[in-house]
Amino acid sequence: MLALQGGRMPTRRRKVHLTKPQRTELETFVAHGKKSAREINRARVLLLAEEGKSDSAIARLLGLSRGTVYNVRRKYQAQARHSLGEVVHDASRSGRPSKLDSRVEAKATMIAWSAPPEGRGRWTLHLIADKLVTLGVTDSISHESVRTLLKQTNLSRG
Repeated sequence: MLALQGGRMPTRRRKVHLTKPQRTELETFVAHGKKSAREINRARVLLLAEEGKSDSAIARLLGLSRGTVYNVRRKYQAQARHSLGEVVHDASRSGRPSKLDSRVEAKATMIAWSAPPEGRGRWTLHLIADKLVTLGVTDSISHESVRTLLKQTNLSRG
């Protein structure tokens, strides 16, 4: 087991051995098509690592942190038997779960379709947010959250 010394990463380098088809695949990936900068950098890290460059040298050349280079090498080692796409491509992310449930969404929709308050021509996002809090549907909600909720329900009054 490698010990971390003084908060630094281990000095033992993870070897990257690419087959000829893998190298061609990465070179084509970097040169052609529209991809994210992160994916291109990951492919370049693998290509430079296979040439025997150190993590520090790769980080300097690509303008990345040594930690990023180390993580790409580590991921390559862990998934060496799988396709390079799994190493290079971003994993899907679920994002932060919504704090607002379907009850809040339903109530906001009902309010938006109801008659506007006295003296108003229509419901505004701010008015809907205030009404949801007044009714005790939720503790707090911003007008932007109301907009997002209503947009998700494809509510269109116009």
